[in-house]
Amino acid sequence: MTVARRLALGLAALPLLLLAACSSDDQGSNTDPSQVDAIDAPELGACRLLTPDDVAMASNATRTVDCTEKHTAETFAVGDLPQSFDHADVDDKELGAWAYRTCSEKFQRFLGADESLVMRTVVSWAWFRPSEKAWSAGARWYRCDAVGGGEQSTSYVALPQTAKGLLLGVPDDKWMVCASGPTVSGSVKIPCSHHHDWRAVTTIKLGESGDDYPGDRLVEVKTRDYCSGSVAAWLSYPVDYDFGYTYFHEAEWSAGNRRSVCWAKTNA
Repeated sequence: MTVARRLALGLAALPLLLLAACSSDDQGSNTDPSQVDAIDAPELGACRLLTPDDVAMASNATRTVDCTEKHTAETFAVGDLPQSFDHADVDDKELGAWAYRTCSEKFQRFLGADESLVMRTVVSWAWFRPSEKAWSAGARWYRCDAVGGGEQSTSYVALPQTAKGLLLGVPDDKWMVCASGPTVSGSVKIPCSHHHDWRAVTTIKLGESGDDYPGDRLVEVKTRDYCSGSVAAWLSYPVDYDFGYTYFHEAEWSAGNRRSVCWAKTNA
């Protein structure tokens, strides 16, 4: 029996860690003077009302708020950078790759999820480093924040008092990512608790950390072929079904991402 399938190709974006600063002097909205150009590492567990514009900055000094109050970001990891960055430039590309690996691993442990589940949640993470002035003065710290939204978000949703363990067990649909639109590509990404057309249901790992980038074509073909079968299984092998997929390119591979995402047409 022939199974009809429509391929809805989309290209996912890299998590927020690689966004560059819009201005070397801009450290976000509602800044705290004591945090601007700070030499010492930020506070672990601090909460903030960050916006997508704040996250687009390489450094951030937005005031903290009590975590019992409304907030869209929670700092889940802070620390000192490796000594290999002692004499590096503030915009060293290796710093972004190191932050991707470090924050990604800590983010998974913080939410209580594996890599596949983390890629299918509306919650994402951003990382910040010292300002250029602080870097020149010797500051070498990093800060990883969980944020209530993703790359396409125009605003962030409020997080619970703490996002620690947010994805343990069976996560609530309001924290899982779905899409609204005729195809996955270019569609609006929304929580699955909202009416949606597509749901991110599985992922495929395309290589290990030390592997060379296999090329755009091979990444796309492997993703498409895997998602075809994976989505069929998730839907309990219907006669007719639609699926989509998102994959990444060489820049994201170099930063550490090795997974593509499979989407099922649900009309839920």
